Amino acid sequence: MYYSDKQVEWEYVQPEQHPVLTAVGYAPISAQMGNTDSAKMLMAIKASKLDAYKELAEQVYGQRIDTQQSLANLVLKDNDLKASVEGVIRGAQVVKTYPVGEDVYATELSLDFQKVYDIYLSTARPRKIKEITYY
Repeated sequence: MYYSDKQVEWEYVQPEQHPVLTAVGYAPISAQMGNTDSAKMLMAIKASKLDAYKELAEQVYGQRIDTQQSLANLVLKDNDLKASVEGVIRGAQVVKTYPVGEDVYATELSLDFQKVYDIYLSTARPRKIKEITYY
């Protein structure tokens, strides 16, 4: 039997558990541009944060690996390897920023997928059919 009028009631789906990812980024202080040690330290802090975000993006999206090899007379002539990552990280939180030794700064980030899920729900609103009422 076919019913032309119906009402579909949806319910929203939530995962059973949400993982928490962590990442650490590092940056050398002496390699930073700046006129003073304080300026170099601040740049290293920023660079270590960006490195930690790159690490999180690699965990979430993976890494793209491109490689190219060429042979001449059955001898490997050229070998190119490129790696890249692309993505958007939302909801990450800086856990700690601290010096490691005398010339390196480290930043620890945490990405709680409960927060990511909440951000996702505010835009996508995933759902499944809860009930269908036919009239």
